[in-house]
Amino acid sequence: MTDTATQRSRNAARGRNSRRGAQPRAFDGATVFGLGGAFVLITIAIVLGGSWGAFVDLPAMLIVLGGTSAVTTISFSLADIRTTQSIVAKSLFKTTRDPGEAARNVISLAETARQRGTLTLQDHLAGLRNEPYLARGLTLVIDGTPGAEAERLMRKELHAIADRHAKGASVLRRAADVAPAMGLIGTLVGLVQMLGNLEDPAAIGPAMAVALLTTFYGAVLGNMVLAPLAGKLERKSDDEALVNEVYLLGVSSIGRQESPRRLETLVNTILPSSKRVSFFD
Repeated sequence: MTDTATQRSRNAARGRNSRRGAQPRAFDGATVFGLGGAFVLITIAIVLGGSWGAFVDLPAMLIVLGGTSAVTTISFSLADIRTTQSIVAKSLFKTTRDPGEAARNVISLAETARQRGTLTLQDHLAGLRNEPYLARGLTLVIDGTPGAEAERLMRKELHAIADRHAKGASVLRRAADVAPAMGLIGTLVGLVQMLGNLEDPAAIGPAMAVALLTTFYGAVLGNMVLAPLAGKLERKSDDEALVNEVYLLGVSSIGRQESPRRLETLVNTILPSSKRVSFFD
């Protein structure tokens, strides 16, 4: 019995330590390396092939960047666009939310609630500033909300989070589709200008630049920036949904005053095999 109590105490200590450092924010190396590397390679190819100044054209930028923004906004609301901008900014940062670590944390909280009472979880809320979803769920339980009701409210919020991320990804997907189309429109504009000024050789060059560079800008923006960011947002949304599902199971289990060992079995059913935990072993 003494060994078991000691082991549980050590597990709880590890859970407290991990919660203090939960969700550290760091620059997402994959996003930065991928986007930066792609643009560096293109820049090197441009410089080696001639003057980079030939690839800078303000009218072409206005058509592609301004047109993509305007057409994408037609399909959504201004609030959706602002929310997506915030989400994209956050996607450049990586939040290390390991589902296995999240499971250990919530099992540790369940063990604390079982041994010392639910009200003692109040002392742990300050350490969950980086986990607002879990903190709100624990607050419901501390305030005496029944487990079933707490689960219903948390699942409703979980669906709202997923919908918000899905809408952000859909905005990026739509913009990725529009950007090459705006490049094509710019190409047609440039060709019309060029054909309309064949008698003026000085006007042919700028019109041809618009025709070619808008296609270039549209392809780069859509396929190198917007589509990859949409994929990154979708992957991060899936990762966050798994972690939040673990927290939901933990809070509802604590609210129902169930055994932490049962909670361990329950969370392992939704975790990947490589992330499953053995808290009590």
